[in-house]
Formats: sequence, structure tokens, C-alpha cells
Amino acid sequence: MDAQALYDYSPVLRMMGLGLVIALGPLAWVWLRQRGASSGQRLAALTALTLFLTFDLVLFGAFTRLTDSGLGCPDWPGCYGSASPIGAHAAISSAQAVMPTGPVTWSKAWVEMVHRYLATAVGVLILVLALASWWQRRRSQVHWVWPWVTLVWVCLQGAFGAWTVTMKLFPAIVTLHLLGGLGLLALLRVQAVRYGQTLGTAGGAAAYGASTRRALWWVFGLLCVQIALGGWVSTNYAVLACRDFPTCQGSWWPVMDFARGFEWWRELGQQGSGEAITFAALTAIHYTHRLMAYLVLAALVALAWHFRRQGQLRQTRWLWALAGWQLLTGLSNVVLEWPLVAAVAHTGGAAALVVALTGWLAEAHPPTLARNAAPSNPKGHPA
Repeated sequence: MDAQALYDYSPVLRMMGLGLVIALGPLAWVWLRQRGASSGQRLAALTALTLFLTFDLVLFGAFTRLTDSGLGCPDWPGCYGSASPIGAHAAISSAQAVMPTGPVTWSKAWVEMVHRYLATAVGVLILVLALASWWQRRRSQVHWVWPWVTLVWVCLQGAFGAWTVTMKLFPAIVTLHLLGGLGLLALLRVQAVRYGQTLGTAGGAAAYGASTRRALWWVFGLLCVQIALGGWVSTNYAVLACRDFPTCQGSWWPVMDFARGFEWWRELGQQGSGEAITFAALTAIHYTHRLMAYLVLAALVALAWHFRRQGQLRQTRWLWALAGWQLLTGLSNVVLEWPLVAAVAHTGGAAALVVALTGWLAEAHPPTLARNAAPSNPKGHPA
């Protein structure tokens, strides 16, 4: 394993081919289901499906991280220079024999490679969306800028995925990779809403007053900070620094080292000086996330109450459900000592909140194209 190069591009064409084969399934499904639809409807359907698959990818990425499979294949983009763990049989078996519970085992290698296959397939779908939206931009009311921004974003996300492996789970890189995945969800959600507005199937800005738009932006900003803190907790394995609730280590204000806990650029498990990270630093990471959770939970409840007063019951129900889900899964991580199901579910709740809030913000801020669309052309056909 020590002699293996961090980057080995020999399997890149086979990896791309596997991603294309996986992506053909969703593409065929959309083509069969939308054969008589307009170009806008087909793109809307493909965008919604890509959003769903990206959500699944984010969850599988959390599963990969939480099962310590991130280094299941220590090189990139393949596994010991092969497109699958099957071709890396000898190298994986040798590494597992030396360290049976180490970073490289058969199960971890497969988890890591399945994650890469799914990520490649999502990248193919996003590329198709970008090319199709550009091709259709003059023939129908298609929003082509967002798909191209998303394509650039997913390329950057792929780079962070590579650095996650080659920099050996460097906490700052892993956290940014998590945030990049959620940012990808937000970009796809905006596209889905834009197609819905063009086709007349999404909510309009009339349902959102100025106060509601301001509240959405404030809550979305708080959520982004909290997700970044949660990623920092996860990537530093600080969840079990506090095993009781509502106190931490039996105290309302335990011994904490914020300076070392939030030292940004350092190796996993180390301080910037190279020494092992202290328990007080891990406690500071965990407790900061917990304190911020109280603020975010209060903001979500306040926003839900605001929606209820405005008569927007759909948003109210979603906020109550997601806030409750995050509270339940967050408590489960602490009192049940970080079970895998609760940890993945907590990431899923955060991703769902990003999708929900991004969708409402997009509805509240429609583009000129949607505002000026002719009522007689609700399905995106050429005028």
C-alpha cells in the first residue's frame, strides 16, 4: 500500500464508462416516461431525478465516511490502479492481512468504489443536463445558466473527492467536500423550481412577502453555519466527546479548548503543531455544534410559526417534521453513542432542510423569465 501512487489515471476511461452505464438507467427511464412531453418537461423530469439521486449520493457519502471507508482504496480515481476492487484483489488482501481492521479491507474498498461509481453517474447526468439545456435554449423557455454552474460545481466536487483520499481524510477537505455535496443539492433544487415555474407547476413569489423572504434567508444562513459545524464534528470524530444530554461530561460548561478545536488547517487527529489533538479541543467542537443547534432549532420553529400565520401549511408541516427529525437523530447520536443509522439519518435531515429552504427561496425569487412567461404557454412549448 505504501508504494501505491496517490493518483493513478490508468483506469479513468473504465471508470467513466461505468458511470455512463449507470447513468443510462435514469436517462432511459426519463425518455420512456416523457416520450410525448416537451423539451422543458423532459429536462424538468431529468433534473428532479438527478436531484433525487444526488440526495442518495450524499447519504451514501455519509455512510462511506461513518464506516471509515474513505480510504478503502488509497489512490484515485480507481482502486490500486484498477477500475474495481476485483482487479485489486492481491493488493487489498495484502493490506487487510497486515491490518485486519485497518483502512483497507474488502468491505471498505467496495463501499468506497460504489460511492465513486455513483458520483461518476451523477456527474454524467449533470453533464447531460448542461448540454441539453444549452441545445434547447433557443427552442423553449429553458434555464441554461444554472445547469452549467452546476456542472462546474460538480467538477470541483470531484476534485475535493480526490483530495479527500489523497490528503488522507484531512478534516478541512472532508468538511468542504460535505458542504459541496449539499451545495450541489441546492443548485439542482433551484433548477427544479425554475422548470416548475416555467411549466406552471411551482409556487410563485406572490405567496412570499418581504418579511418571509428575509426570514428564509436568515434561517438558511444559520443552517449553513450549523451544517459546517456538524461536518467539523463528524470529520474530527468529536461526536462522543459529550455522551450525556443536556449537560456535557456532567457540566453545563465543560473544559474546552476552542483555539485548537477550530484550528482549520491540520491533519486528522492532530493539532497544527503535529501533536495529538486534545480531548478539550474535541469537546469544544462538539459543544459549539450543540449550542448552535439550539439557535437553529428555535429559528426553524419560529419560521414554521410564521408560515402557519401566513396560511402556508405545506411549509409549516415540512419544517415541523424536519426540525423534529433533526432533534431526534441528534439526540440519538449522543445518548446511543453514535449509531450508524442515526448518524446517516442526521445527515439526511440536514440535506432535506437544504433542499426545502432552497426550494422556497427559489420560489420567492423567480427569474425574469418565469415572471414574464405568457399564461397561454404554461408547458414550455415554443411560442
